[in-house]
Amino acid sequence: MREFLKNGNGLERTDEWQKNCWINIECPDENDKDYVINELKLPLSFYCDIEDIDERPRIEIEDGWYFILLRIPYKTNDTDLPFTTIPLGVIFNKDLILSICFFKTDLIQDFIEHTKRKNIVVENNFDLLLKLLLSSSIWFLKYLKQINQQIKNAESKLDKSIKNEDLQTLLQIEKCLVYFLTSLKGNDILLHRIKNIKSKRDEFDLDLIEDVEVELKQAQEITNIYSDILSGMMDAYASVISNNLNVVMKRLTSISIILMIPTLIASLYGMNVPNALENSPYGFWAILLFSFLLSTSGVLFFKSRNWL
Repeated sequence: MREFLKNGNGLERTDEWQKNCWINIECPDENDKDYVINELKLPLSFYCDIEDIDERPRIEIEDGWYFILLRIPYKTNDTDLPFTTIPLGVIFNKDLILSICFFKTDLIQDFIEHTKRKNIVVENNFDLLLKLLLSSSIWFLKYLKQINQQIKNAESKLDKSIKNEDLQTLLQIEKCLVYFLTSLKGNDILLHRIKNIKSKRDEFDLDLIEDVEVELKQAQEITNIYSDILSGMMDAYASVISNNLNVVMKRLTSISIILMIPTLIASLYGMNVPNALENSPYGFWAILLFSFLLSTSGVLFFKSRNWL
């Protein structure tokens, strides 16, 4: 799906391409691919790089085209990986600018609506690029708040009972944080490379660049904090599980020893040999009492050692 957006009351949609308008393409089909490759003459390598889900953030300049690939956060429907990052390509030359993303995201549409609410005007190609970078950083922070809430929910469940499902949830969140942190670092490096384009420095809004740097840094710091907290929680629960296992093993061992005492005595006196009590009418009760006393002594001993 492609749409054309131009400056007005924010970014307004128009039915056809006009000069200095932004072409936004999400979930492109074959018609969209034919449009950008054959009509806009976009290098095929750029299109294929955006299609690669694992492509890293970078900037390239080829035949007058600027190709900037950044990573943006994405909320999935996959319970095994609720949050991840995806590539967003921004390509422009002196005549046009377009963005391509192979996923339908909340970020782009929210960005368009935000420009309308705040009546924001896009000054130039790099201005749009920096605003998209800023918006992506804000969405990273939004999703990090949701991740933090999931961590708290899993923690409250684990406090009541340690279940494999809740531990799996923490592992999935940890994977999400790794993807977030890697993408944020890549976007940070990308921003510094953009700033170092000497021929385009006059087009940069220094205040906007500072805002992007601040948001990127904040998102990285929060991701690191949550990742450290999650690692500490996983280590703590691993220690709790190990300690619980040790307690169970000690109790089972103590019970086995206590039960072994009367079994051993009964085995000895049950042998078909003289044992000095075979003719006594009180032999059975004497052996039973002796076994009970030894077992009781064993229980008291293990209790004193906190094994029971």
